[in-house]
Order: sequence, then structure tokens, then C-alpha cells
Amino acid sequence: MDPGVCNRAHMLVCRLWTAVSRALFAEFLATGLYVFFGVGSVLRWPSALPSVLQIAITFNLATATAVQVTWKASGAHANPAVTLAFLVGSHISLPRAVAYVAAQLAGATVGAALLYGVTPGDIRGTLGINMVYFTGCSMNPARSFGPAVIIGKFTVHWIFWVGPLTGAVLASLIYNFILFPDTKTLAQRLAILMGTTEVEKVGVEPQKKEPQSSSGDAEMGSHYAAQAGLELAILPPQPSE
Repeated sequence: MDPGVCNRAHMLVCRLWTAVSRALFAEFLATGLYVFFGVGSVLRWPSALPSVLQIAITFNLATATAVQVTWKASGAHANPAVTLAFLVGSHISLPRAVAYVAAQLAGATVGAALLYGVTPGDIRGTLGINMVYFTGCSMNPARSFGPAVIIGKFTVHWIFWVGPLTGAVLASLIYNFILFPDTKTLAQRLAILMGTTEVEKVGVEPQKKEPQSSSGDAEMGSHYAAQAGLELAILPPQPSE
């Protein structure tokens, strides 16, 4: 075999591995930060119990931080439900989606473990695990998963998977196939699903180039708006007095 072809193939594999590993670490980091700071805001701090407003602000600031740090590397999903919505809409391949979810769950577990380790026992309590009052207010399965693993309590845990994932599938179907349907064929969708083609090159009409700064800022702004809108409703149950 031509040495030049081997070198090019090796370089391609190295670049692919670098990109994938960077994206997975970004998802790991984003979800870990989100769980550490978000769940930390619902604990029984002795100075004053957190209010619903304080919890909401903390979760959204954690989301903003995670998005700002990692959105260029992975898209900053930081939520298995978001990743599933991307998968249903043919915006991500199945192998990448599975890897993202694994990284998110690992990050959530590490974030919860760090929070558990640095918080006194009388404050951490049950580490903010989601419980049903009405719904537990969790639309991020990773946020529910991390504390549940560390505490070892999975009572009604399935609710916090079935609910968010079902909602994500329905929302993605409505958005991608009814409100804003694209021109991807079934063959193209299958190719994206299996990871044999690039999402960006499928069904995209040529567009005029815009200045890099404005387009990048717009993309990040729209992504954060979507994430913030989602996480605003993720208010963990307020600690009882």
C-alpha cells in the first residue's frame, strides 16, 4: 500500500479520535458542572434554606456556564433528553448519541460524588435526589441519575427517565417533521443515524457566508436560549422547612 495513503489515513483517524474525545470530555464536564452547582443549590444550608427563585437562578447560571465552556466542542447537550431529541431529528448519529449519554451520566455521577465529598453530612442529606411530590421537577435524567447513584436510592427513578425522554421525542418529531420539516430523504436519515455521512452536508442549501463573529454569537445565543428555556423548568423540589 502507498505510504502516502497510510499516512493520510492515520492522520484522519487521529483527527477523528481527537474530535470525538474532545466532544465526550466536553459533555462529561458540562454535565458535571451542571449537577455539582445545580444540585448544590437545593441542599439544606444552615444560613438559610434556598428559595425557588434562588434554585432557578443557580440552575440557569450552571447551564450558562456549561454552554459557554463546551458548546463549540460538543454542542453542550448536557442532557440525555436533548441528545435524544437531536437523534430523532437526524442531527446526530446513533454511535455519537450513545457516547454522549454515557459521558453525561459519568459526568453527573462524578459531579454528585464531588458534591457529596465536600458537603457536611447534616447539610447534604439525600443529596437533592428527585422525589415525587407532583413530578419532582426534573427534565434532565442525568441530574436525577448522579445523586441517585451516590445515595443508592432509585425509588420511582424511572419516572425521571420516561417523562423527559418521551417529551423530547414528541417535541423533536413535532419540530422536525411538522413545524419545520427538512428535505432529508430516508436514505440520508439512515446514513446520518449510522454515522456514515456528515450531518452538515445533508440537505443543506448553499448560503451566503456571514462574518464569523456574528454567526458564531448567534449560534451560541440560540443554543443557550433553548437550553435555558428547558432548564428553567427544571426546578428541583424545594427542601421542606
